[in-house]
Amino acid sequence: MSNIDILAFGAHPDDVELGCGGTILRHISLGFKVGLIDLTRGELGTRGSANIRDKEAKVAAEKMGVSFRENLLLSDGFFENNKQNQLEVIKRIRHYRPRIILCNSPNDRHPDHGRASQLVSEACFLSGLIKIVTEFKNHKQDPFRPYVLYNYIQYDDIKPDFLVDISPFMKKKMEIIKSYSSQFYNPESQELETLISTKSFLELVSSRSKDLGRFISTEYAEGFLNNRYLGVNNLFDLL
Repeated sequence: MSNIDILAFGAHPDDVELGCGGTILRHISLGFKVGLIDLTRGELGTRGSANIRDKEAKVAAEKMGVSFRENLLLSDGFFENNKQNQLEVIKRIRHYRPRIILCNSPNDRHPDHGRASQLVSEACFLSGLIKIVTEFKNHKQDPFRPYVLYNYIQYDDIKPDFLVDISPFMKKKMEIIKSYSSQFYNPESQELETLISTKSFLELVSSRSKDLGRFISTEYAEGFLNNRYLGVNNLFDLL
């Protein structure tokens, strides 16, 4: 499963769906191949369990139509941006060889999100260094560096550098998010209520996308941070 177009990382199962689910759906509809990698199983979450979240993540991936989804099994809440974890990310980058990487934003309400962003960002650079030797699935790997990394925005109110129109995919995005019934609003749940399990949180996800959409004269949009100058062939690419 090499030569993927987009590889999206999330600190926890459901991060990708919340932050860039609509963008992923749009690109899959255009024929691009997208893969997902969760760093942890979200085992410290107040509601549900690691096993439940594994099942929910599988269902969500099937609904999205991604080419694959895997989990690096790092420690939820405590994983570090260290050599060992960087090498695990590097191995996947070199194996799948994505043109674009998507990952959590550098700062967010959950501290794992910022660490995940730094971990993936540094691994992207290191993955291109020839003197870092890796082997994956019994094959020695060649150096590879993605063209670009973009950070998707989740909870914190961060000003995006660019927006993607997800209007035709917003309804499906919300349906996919609800695949995580252990985490989000579920009136039948008997578990403790959390910030993200309230009905208002799902409404916030939708209203934020709607608010961003107005800036590009569309109904819904998702925002991203860019780590380099954007290059275009002509001004009409920016319309």
